[in-house]
Amino acid sequence: MRRLEHFFVALNGWALILMLGAMSLIVGANITMRYLTSHSFPWADEAARYLMIWLTFSGAGLILRIGGHVAITNLQDALPATGQKILRGLLVLGLLIFFGFMVQVGLQYAQRMQYQVTPALRLPFSYVYAAMPVGFGLLIVHLLLIAPKFIMAGTYKRLDDDGTDDGALPGGANG
Repeated sequence: MRRLEHFFVALNGWALILMLGAMSLIVGANITMRYLTSHSFPWADEAARYLMIWLTFSGAGLILRIGGHVAITNLQDALPATGQKILRGLLVLGLLIFFGFMVQVGLQYAQRMQYQVTPALRLPFSYVYAAMPVGFGLLIVHLLLIAPKFIMAGTYKRLDDDGTDDGALPGGANG
């Protein structure tokens, strides 16, 4: 299971690297063309925008794994250990429900937009809107993978977690 999780995280990370690289190349080539020839690619801004949307939704799960999203822990810190575990369990349950709802909403949006096309690339907007259910689906998987350790100990996994440490963030900061 650990190898499968490691492969999943690595695949997610490489997908982000490829999208960021493509976005950088597109924007860089467009800037170069604009200054060298006074013309730019008419599709470059649109492609970069859609890649940024995909990056945001696809990367949210990796950030969740390491506790990188905003968290207010005052209530949790004020509770005894058992209360903290219950609160974290309820938080995970609430997030799973919300993420599942957003997958459903994202699928509905993508389905509604299947006949409209983007102005420059002429792609169906459903490809752009598909970032939402894919991203929230990835959030569900990442949350399920870190949930047991988070609920029981309040710690997050590191991206390079090889099982040799407690999974806490460097410096003891856990979000």
